Amino acid sequence: MPAPDAYRLKQARGLSSRRRGMPMPARILLALAIVALGAAVLMTATGGIGKLVGVLGSSMSGVVNRITATTQPSATQIVISGAPTIVAPTEPYTNLGTADLEINVPAAFVGNTAAHVRVYLALEGQAPGPIAEVPIGSTITMIVPVTLTPGRNDLSATIIEGAVESSSSPVVTYIYDTDPPKIVLASPKDGATINSATVTFTGTTQPRTTLLARNETNGTSVSGQAGSDGAFAFDLPLESATNAITIAGTDPAGNVGQLTLSLVRGSGQLTANLTASSYRISVGALPQSIQLSVIVTNPDSQPLAGANVTFTLTVPGIPPVSTDTTTGADGRATFTTTLPTGVTTGAGLATALVATSSFGTTSSQKTITVVP
Repeated sequence: MPAPDAYRLKQARGLSSRRRGMPMPARILLALAIVALGAAVLMTATGGIGKLVGVLGSSMSGVVNRITATTQPSATQIVISGAPTIVAPTEPYTNLGTADLEINVPAAFVGNTAAHVRVYLALEGQAPGPIAEVPIGSTITMIVPVTLTPGRNDLSATIIEGAVESSSSPVVTYIYDTDPPKIVLASPKDGATINSATVTFTGTTQPRTTLLARNETNGTSVSGQAGSDGAFAFDLPLESATNAITIAGTDPAGNVGQLTLSLVRGSGQLTANLTASSYRISVGALPQSIQLSVIVTNPDSQPLAGANVTFTLTVPGIPPVSTDTTTGADGRATFTTTLPTGVTTGAGLATALVATSSFGTTSSQKTITVVP
């Protein structure tokens, strides 16, 4: 037979070499198979194969049972969907001891004789507690009367069906208040004399209280309302006599408080009283200093601060001397000047002209005499 060429011999040798080798994973599997076979032979010899089969069978059976068994539900709390609602009052303050709650229930519960509405009350700083339970009727809206406790009352409602309760409705608040509002006047004081055609009342009371002031003397009235901080201010016309004033206040709960006082409309007016440090001046003593002083009072005879004052001094022999100033907190204003040697004998005049924005104008004069 002809000899194979060199190429074919190389191919055969390479193939034979690859067949003698085995990959590492295959070697591991082969080793495990041999160990398993040995174990099976040993178990057979010792009678343990039955136990092994029993254990494997029991394990498989348990796995199958767990997979195919019916799932048992866990205990959960059942809540009815759809809570009722309570209509909020237009005014939460009330002086009535009871309130009629207007409660709306979901339509699905209308006519359900097994369902009830339960009302809860929570007082300030306390947890809510049930105070009423009423069967649901044949309409969506129910009226449930409840008794209120003085102070804040937070009310809510749920639906009860058997042992199951719905979620709670939004809280509605009533404030039970039976105390009349106290009216405290800051100005004017009882018995005061008012030297103007009107008087301004200022003071405090319960917030949002409606006020009505009446002058019984001339029959005039004025109304107003206290702010959120309880402060109020309003004007009332006065009669030229003693005025009997009544101020009544009605708080948001409907309670009424009252205050009475008497005011007198005075006939006072703006006044100015001028004085001088010297009314007689000797020519022989010149030059000499002189001071003019004025005290201004308002129509209530109280010192008037901030009044504008013009001082003018006219004496023989020199031109008039003038200056502008204002009164201080004590209603006083002053002006000091020096009379020179050119002053001659005769009568002079010191004047204080007062002007105000609220009470008009007034003036005061004094005679200054220059002697030899």
